[in-house]
Amino acid sequence: MNSTCIRRRAELEEREARSLALFGVRSNEAVRRRSTGEPEGSFRLAFQRDRDRILHARSFRRLKHKTQVFVPHVADHPRTRLTHTLEVSQLGRTIARALGLNEDLAEAIALGHDLGHTAFGHTGETVLDEILHGRNPEVDLPPAVVAAAGAFKHNYQSLRVVDLLEWRYDHPGLDLTDQVREGILKHTRWRVGFDFPLPHPEGLELDRPCHLEGQAVAVADEIAQQTHDLEDGLRAGSVAFEAVEELEISQRIIAKLGDQYRSENRRWLRQSTLIRELIGFFVTDVVDASARRIEAFLDRHRIGDHQAFVERAREVSQTTIWFSRDTQKLFDELKAFIYQFIINHIDVNRQDWRARKVITALYRAFWTNPLTLPSYVLLRARAELGFPYLRDVPLGSVADEVTGRYHASSGFARLITDHIAGMSDRFALEEFNSLEAPSLGQRFGGK
Repeated sequence: MNSTCIRRRAELEEREARSLALFGVRSNEAVRRRSTGEPEGSFRLAFQRDRDRILHARSFRRLKHKTQVFVPHVADHPRTRLTHTLEVSQLGRTIARALGLNEDLAEAIALGHDLGHTAFGHTGETVLDEILHGRNPEVDLPPAVVAAAGAFKHNYQSLRVVDLLEWRYDHPGLDLTDQVREGILKHTRWRVGFDFPLPHPEGLELDRPCHLEGQAVAVADEIAQQTHDLEDGLRAGSVAFEAVEELEISQRIIAKLGDQYRSENRRWLRQSTLIRELIGFFVTDVVDASARRIEAFLDRHRIGDHQAFVERAREVSQTTIWFSRDTQKLFDELKAFIYQFIINHIDVNRQDWRARKVITALYRAFWTNPLTLPSYVLLRARAELGFPYLRDVPLGSVADEVTGRYHASSGFARLITDHIAGMSDRFALEEFNSLEAPSLGQRFGGK
């Protein structure tokens, strides 16, 4: 059906190009590894399609049961990895729209940026990295396995998830565009030659700064993380609100609000106002400072149209979309304050200690006796490593098979890492209890 009421892909691409600043990435520039392009009659642009694929991914749904800082299942209000992701998406889109960048690209990156995060926050990430490097005395990986297994870092694992571990088609991965994949990886620190098994490193521009949409997500991630950790810490009673008000950034905001703020007797409203104004202050600064840097870059290279920018796009600084120098100091003070009084709080440290115990015990069990793994992991070992399916091996030969093949394989160590990294807090605790503290009537999660 041809109708003037329907806007199909070609028209949408034209409208998008007209609406973007000359330095915004166009959807028709998207590079997808497996397919030649979007269907001609599609109603979705390339980065919109990526966003939708991430939204439908199982790894995205699991984020709702992964800890951000405070354990989500002991109260109704702490952020989870999912709500953090949604807040990053909101801030990333705001920054992208204000600067004339591609909102669909920024949103897709934001929604996918933490898919590789482990259960229990950054502690799970740290423990897996220690195990793979042979620095955990409770998990005795052979030196040859340690030498070949590589490291663990959540942004690299996020890329591994979308490139390899998600299966929704007749091939592994979601077949996201290179621009989204790059932004997912570069939302936090990366480096050339990092020892991590990326299945498809091509198209990531590892030796270059990220495009501006990816940079917008990176700074949105920082803003969201610090402001919502502060709000969660205040709600949990980890820090006194009066101490927060004494910070220089808070004093600036209070001075701007004046009597409207000082005369407010409802503590909850003053607290909500301060958090909201903090977010607004940081976002506004990022937009203003970034616009000045972009304009200076365009003027320096005499860039007047999109094609001219594309030719020099990779010469931008990695901090083109970032805070001003003055606001960076204020942000660093806030970040140090949050670490001291919230991240380093006794309740969070006790959670982290428990997380370390759970992740270590699970890895030790799966490595020591691979038959405790779910069957799908053992089937992956057959498909990807060429190992015999362990449940088909005669009982008398299992020990020799494990010793001679599984325990000699860095690939098998990485399969266990993938399995544990994908767990939600809840599932990890259930697996820990089933393996380490069994009880009558207990159900086993592994299949």
